[in-house]
This record gives sequence, structure tokens and C-alpha cells, in this order.
Amino acid sequence: MGHNHSHHNNAGKNISIAFFLNAIFVIIELVGGILTNSIAILTDALHDFGDCLSLATAWFLQKKSTKGRDRIYSYGYKRFSLLGSIFLSGVLTVSSIFVLIAAVQRIASPQEVSAQGMLWMAIFGVIINGAAALRVKKGTSLNERSVYLHIMEDVLGWIGVLVVSIAMIFADLPILDPILSIAISFWVLSNVYKNLRSVFKVLLQAVPDNISSDEIIRRISDLEGVQSIHDLHIWSLDGESHVMTLHVVAIGDDNMNIKSHIITIASEFNITHVTIEFEKPGTVCTTNCDRNNRILNFAT
Repeated sequence: MGHNHSHHNNAGKNISIAFFLNAIFVIIELVGGILTNSIAILTDALHDFGDCLSLATAWFLQKKSTKGRDRIYSYGYKRFSLLGSIFLSGVLTVSSIFVLIAAVQRIASPQEVSAQGMLWMAIFGVIINGAAALRVKKGTSLNERSVYLHIMEDVLGWIGVLVVSIAMIFADLPILDPILSIAISFWVLSNVYKNLRSVFKVLLQAVPDNISSDEIIRRISDLEGVQSIHDLHIWSLDGESHVMTLHVVAIGDDNMNIKSHIITIASEFNITHVTIEFEKPGTVCTTNCDRNNRILNFAT
């Protein structure tokens, strides 16, 4: 439990640093976009302003997720971090749509931009956002992954601006500016979809991708004193901390030893909360799960 608490503290710190770096850079971007007349920089400034609001929300929800269980939330507040991920994804989607609209309008009516000014802004943008990306790169929560996606969008965007500005110094191609914005927007939207898919799998209580139910069933069924298992359920609280409940038909009276081995097996899959109900051979399941057991074929 101490390890998880430390991780959540680090997650909150990582997101807070990303927030402050982003807030400072929004002001720089706004001024730079006006001076260079670059739609890519101005739209990114607008997007980064939304980032500041969403990062602040993600920071608050990440801190909220570290609270322990209480009478209202018996599993604790871990899933609050998922709300941050959903909010961030929503902001990314809306801002990307605005960028696409502005970029298409700019393609229809190209305008001259300051390529040299874009070059210096791009260098500064890569440095600032690169530092923030390195800070949250090691995060494993879905909330941190959303924040990392935000920042990597900016890093890639500024790398693109850098390349485009260099090309525009040698050739008069202002259309490259809105084309770059469109390419970045589609990359962001594709990653938003992937991240939201992971979030909703957690909310819908799907078995985590890195856990094999068949493997857990096989290993528990092979334990001495276990005749069969059924009514197995595995889900995740926040994409990292997992929960498992199951019924074990046990032979003999050494249930504590069986329980200890099951908890050990579960810990190997990062299952931090295990609830086990023991039954004697031939008894009727207290939750009337025999029908589901036959359908799922969990019994050995």
C-alpha cells in the first residue's frame, strides 16, 4: 500500500510541474503567434490555454484519488483520476476540432508568416515541452498518460513547426503551416480514441489487458486442497490497482494456507484487493452462481 501511495504523490507532482510549465509557455506562445502571424502557433496557444485548465483539473482529481476509503466510496477515491483522463481527452478533442477548422480556412486563404520567428519559437517550444514530457513520461496511471499525450502533442507540434519553418526560410510555402496543424490534430484525435478506450474498459469493469483469467484459474486450481473455483471476477479500480473476487471449493480445513497462496498469486498480477469465499464440496453456492459457472466454465 505504501508503494501505491508514493506513486500517486509522484503523479500529482508530475502533473503540477507540467501545469506550471504549460501556463508560462501559453503567454510566450500568444505573443509569438501574433508577431509571426502563424496559425499553427496561435492555435497551439489556444489549445495550451485549454491544457492549463484541464491540467489544473487533472491535478486536483489526481490528488483527490489518493484519499482512502470512507462510508461513501468503500474502495477509496482511485477512480477520480479517471475523471481527469476523460476531461483531458474531451478538451483535446474540442481543441483539435477548432484547430482543424482554422487550418482549413487558412488553406483556403493562405497568409504570409514569419518563418524565422517560427524557428525561434519552435526551438523554445521543444525545450520547454520536452522538459515537461520527460517529467511525466514514467507515469503509469491513465491520468498521467492523458497528460503525457497532451505534452507529446505539443512536442511533436513544435518539432513540426521547426521543420516547416526551416523549409519556409528557403521556399515561399505558407500553406505548410496549416497543413502541419491538420496533421498534428489527426494524430492527437487517434491517440485520444485509444486512451478513452482504455478508460472506458476500466469503467465498464473489463478484465485488465495484462491479466489472463485462464492463467489465474489454472494456478489456483492446481493448489493443494482446491477442488474447483467459480464466480471469478477481476476488474480494475484505476487501470493500475486491480480487484479480484472468487469462490473456492476447498477439500479439508486448511483454508488459511489456500488463501495465502491465492493472495501471493494475485499480487503477481498487481491485484491488490482479493475477496475469497470458501465452500465445501457438494454445497449450494450462496450467490446462486452455479448457472453462470457452467456457462463460463470456470470450474475445473
